[in-house]
Amino acid sequence: MGESVRGDSGVNGGGDGGGDGSTAGGTPADRFFDAAIGLLRQVRDEDAAEIAAAGTAIADTVASGGRLFAFGAGHSSLAAQDVVYRAGGLALMNLLAVPGVVGVDVMPATLGSALERVDGLAGAVLDCSPAKAGDLLIIVSLSGRNALPVEMAMNARALGLTVIGVTSVAYATETKSRHVSGTYLKDHCDIVLDSRIAVGDAELTHEGIEAPFAPASTVVTSALMQATMAAAAEELATRGIEPPLLRSGNVDGGHEWNGRVMTEYADRIFYRA
Repeated sequence: MGESVRGDSGVNGGGDGGGDGSTAGGTPADRFFDAAIGLLRQVRDEDAAEIAAAGTAIADTVASGGRLFAFGAGHSSLAAQDVVYRAGGLALMNLLAVPGVVGVDVMPATLGSALERVDGLAGAVLDCSPAKAGDLLIIVSLSGRNALPVEMAMNARALGLTVIGVTSVAYATETKSRHVSGTYLKDHCDIVLDSRIAVGDAELTHEGIEAPFAPASTVVTSALMQATMAAAAEELATRGIEPPLLRSGNVDGGHEWNGRVMTEYADRIFYRA
């Protein structure tokens, strides 16, 4: 059989990577890049309206004096962290961190997965956070099925926040929710960005290897996040508002620029002491 691009759920849609499970040529790296590029093209084309809407919602929040937050658990936190204190990114984006679930630095790493299933944790986190009505929260969860992201969205909307979910909608039809309501992240968001990642998050198979491998969710989800930030920046500019962007500290004048932006928006930035 050889190696192939996995496409058993049909959500990959083909693209350059094939997406039909057929044997493909090239190296494993070639096939992974093809699969990732195919997914990126798919979300670019099929999520265009939602990306634009999310960018507008972020611009609305910035223009009205609101604050921006991003949350993700486990590997989904990587895409959330990538838009916080980021060169070329919006200075107002803050990480809504839940101790023990941000990344895999907690020991044992499996504790983070367990905490995602704890009822009530999201409410406690939001109650202790600076988030309030009029703010915006982006919740990243590939499956969107665990209690933590579902309750995070439910509680955030109840507090009056705009909620953008970044998830794979396929999980809602191919897996069972782990929240008592039986619902998923997508069911409690104002805007949903569908990453189109197939259930299992692995793009390649190979004869003799029992499990599929080569996940692409981080690549696609991060691209969705950055595309949304770009849409927000352009929307602000069209309104005559200078987007509060950060510059790289590794270019001349970058620190001075960032210092000015952080001073101007100090009351809306929470990652500084």
